[in-house]
Amino acid sequence: MLLVQISDIHCGPMFRKETLKAAIKEINEMSPDIVLVTGDLTENGLISEFKTAARELKRLKTKKVLYVSGNHDYRSTGYLLFKEFFPFSQVTETDDTVILILSSARPDRDDGEVGHRQNLWLEKTLEKHKDKVKIVAIHHHIIPVPDTGADQITIVDAGDVLRSIVKSKVNLVLCGHRHRPWRWRMENMLVVHAGSTSCEKLRGFFCNSYNVVNVKGKKIEAKLKIVNGEFVDFREIVKRREILQAADISQYSDSLAR
Repeated sequence: MLLVQISDIHCGPMFRKETLKAAIKEINEMSPDIVLVTGDLTENGLISEFKTAARELKRLKTKKVLYVSGNHDYRSTGYLLFKEFFPFSQVTETDDTVILILSSARPDRDDGEVGHRQNLWLEKTLEKHKDKVKIVAIHHHIIPVPDTGADQITIVDAGDVLRSIVKSKVNLVLCGHRHRPWRWRMENMLVVHAGSTSCEKLRGFFCNSYNVVNVKGKKIEAKLKIVNGEFVDFREIVKRREILQAADISQYSDSLAR
């Protein structure tokens, strides 16, 4: 299965329309089985922004598009609009894979919350799919992301969520929200964070991007795709960060010596 994750489009004042068009053109050329949109399709949850997001995302030519709501989508009573523009499917099955969507957005809050009932639902649902590759999609990050500054907008019950997904032997978790691509490996599970596909608000030197995930049997390979640019292995992102940190420390030591 070929899955593409796009995230944090932010239709509104910081939206880069031509960048999203370029990304969709690239994605269509890949012919993915599923495109997963992990939240913040809008900036302020306004009907004009939802109309723009719906119009642009209709350009996707794929078998299935799955949508996750983000905290920006739930502003200004946008939670009433989201379900009208983007039909919600919480469980999607293929022959070998099951994808579950967790809702973490809450009206007019930037932090996220999954809740006890949804965690129980997650565990009970995944219990029925023991033999499949299990993928969970959520807007907010369940583990803090490096190089994103002070983090006060995570999931308030992240510990409970982590316990549920580890207990259920989830293979892959896909998150958005922080506009910073990253990958964690936790026990036998990958946690992959998306950057922003088409928003001006980017962190550090990162460009607009999306994730491409290949699932072959139980093997999962995730790569970052720069819009109008190259594919980047997540191992390279970690390595480059370590190299930059080492260079910064070296320069700082030299300045002290002088």
